[in-house]
Formats: sequence, C-alpha cells, structure tokens
Amino acid sequence: MDLPANYTFASDNTSGACPEVMEAVLRANIGKMPSYGDDPITAQASDAFRDLFETDCDVYFVFNGTAANSLALASLCQSYHSVITHEFAHVETDECGAPEFFSNGTKLLLTSGPLGKLDPAAVERTVTKRRDVHYPKPSALSLSCPSELGTVYQTTEVAALGAVAKRHGLRVHMDGARFANAVASLGVAPAELTWKAGVDVLSFGGTKLGTPVGEAVVFFNRALGEEFAYRCKQAGQLASKMRFLAAPWTVLLRDSLWLKIASRANALARRLGDALAVLPGVRVLYPVEANAVFAELPEHAHETLRRRGWKYYVFIGGGARFMCSWSTTPEDVDALVHDIREAVPRAPTGHEHRIGQPS
Repeated sequence: MDLPANYTFASDNTSGACPEVMEAVLRANIGKMPSYGDDPITAQASDAFRDLFETDCDVYFVFNGTAANSLALASLCQSYHSVITHEFAHVETDECGAPEFFSNGTKLLLTSGPLGKLDPAAVERTVTKRRDVHYPKPSALSLSCPSELGTVYQTTEVAALGAVAKRHGLRVHMDGARFANAVASLGVAPAELTWKAGVDVLSFGGTKLGTPVGEAVVFFNRALGEEFAYRCKQAGQLASKMRFLAAPWTVLLRDSLWLKIASRANALARRLGDALAVLPGVRVLYPVEANAVFAELPEHAHETLRRRGWKYYVFIGGGARFMCSWSTTPEDVDALVHDIREAVPRAPTGHEHRIGQPS
C-alpha cells in the first residue's frame, strides 16, 4: 500500500514561507500605505539590496521567476536579437517560451558546457558564427547560477563569460533563482559574483529562499532598467500592494538571514550526497555544490520510494533530483537515505533515465 505523499525533496518550492518572512508580511499588513511601490517598506527593501551589493543598483519586485527572467531579458534585447544560453538553462527548458514572448520574438541560441555551465569558448563560437542580417543578432548572454544541474560558477568563470560578452557588446543576465545558495557555497560577497564579474542584471530568487511569493530583479546597469516599470505593468507584474512582495526582503537581507538559510540547505544537500555516494548501486551524478543532489538510482529503488510516499523529479541529467530547502531537517535526510538503503540491495542492475518537469 502506498503511503501518503511526501514532497520534502521534490522542490524547494514545496516548503512554506519561513517564520521570519511571515512575520514581516504581517507587519506590512498594519495600517495603510501608498500603492505600486511608493511605500516605505519597498524603499527599505530596495536600499537593503543596494547595501548588499555595495552599489547603487535599481531593484524591482515581481511575482515569480518566469517574469523575472523573461522581463529582464526583454529589457536587454530587441525582437531581432538573440540570447545565448546553455541548452539546460531554465529559460530554455522551463519558461514555456516566455522570454521569446515578452521580447516580441528574441531567439534563444543554445550552446553547451560541462556540468550545466556555459563554456566561454563555446559562447565565443556562437557569437561569431554568423554576422549577416539574416541571422538574429546576439545581444545578451544568460547564465544560471547555480546551474540546472546544481553546480555553481566560480567568480572567475563568471568573469570569463563577462569578458567574452563585453568583447562582443553583449549584456549579461544571471538567473539566480537559487542565487543565495550559490553565494553560500562560494563564500564570496554578492558583488564579486555579479556586477564586479560583468553581470548587468540579476534575477534574485525569493520563493526558493523562503518567501511566500516574489522575486527581485536587480539592475546593476541602471540604464538598462530605465523603462522596466512599464514592462512590469504591461506584463501584469506591477503589484498594487507592492509592500507585500518587498517585506520579506527587509528581514531576509537583515543580519544575513538569507545566507544562513541557504548555507543550511546546502549543508543538508551535502549530507544527503555524501550518504548516497557510498550506497551500492547508487551514483551521485554531479558535484553537490548548492542545495540539489542528482543521483542515479536502480529502478527498484524508484518503485520503493514511490510506495513509501517520496515525491521527486527524475530530471534533466538522467537522474533523480532531490532538493533541500530552508525547512529540510537532518531527520528528513536520514529518513530518505534509510529508505533508499533498504531498497538498493534488492534492486536490479538496470537504471532508469527519464526527463521530468522541474520546479
């Protein structure tokens, strides 16, 4: 008999909002304030981002990651332009064509690189492949940090891509749905991984960090975001009660709470990865550098885990994806490892390779 569904490791979206964030939202609900971002809470949150990144950046708050990525890329391109990105990038595989839609047809040019990360030489080849008017002119470069395979760009790797982009007049967008986990993994200042390495605009993920809703779009090159408010309004992303999208950031960015949350999730992912790596018949597919573990499991193990209620995606890269969130506990990790360990000795040698949907 199958047990009730357990979504602990299905995604860092399946967790609720962290308590500190919910307290901030409740405080924002007291009294009346100006609409559409003209309130003091939105101003406080925006200033917190400027302090965090040590620069006078422009900050916007939108409802979700698809809007953050798609509208940010649209601000970098004309309809006849193209965006170079990795073949596994979220903007390619899981945005339902939103980047193309909101940019009125900008084309995504796909390239490759090991471990889900863009390779500067491959980017260079893509940029210089054609220069004629019949080809969509490369205008932007989009990289995901962490990548869709859970790997993290070093600051030197971002800088190398930024150098290629600058040499060819491209703007750089970073999909940072789990940006906090990347910074926690590297132990660097956020500025070192972004604008100091050549990034022009960042989609800073909030929901995967513990907000109930809302992402931040941070323009380090303020000129590129001059009319971004109009894009948000047109796309249905300008919140009338903006303070509720901004309030979580006033506590997340205070006293490095965002970094503590991400560090804890990363540590639990390493705990899980280390435990799985020693199990017979199990293979950890990629370095565990953030809060994701990708593992190849025997088919029987998948069946056993399903019967025991575990929900997770069998995802890009050919393995099971297990995500740790702010609410994951060591006990959760140990329970999953226990059930996989029990399943493995009875497993056949064949492995399953399926592509599932992400979140």
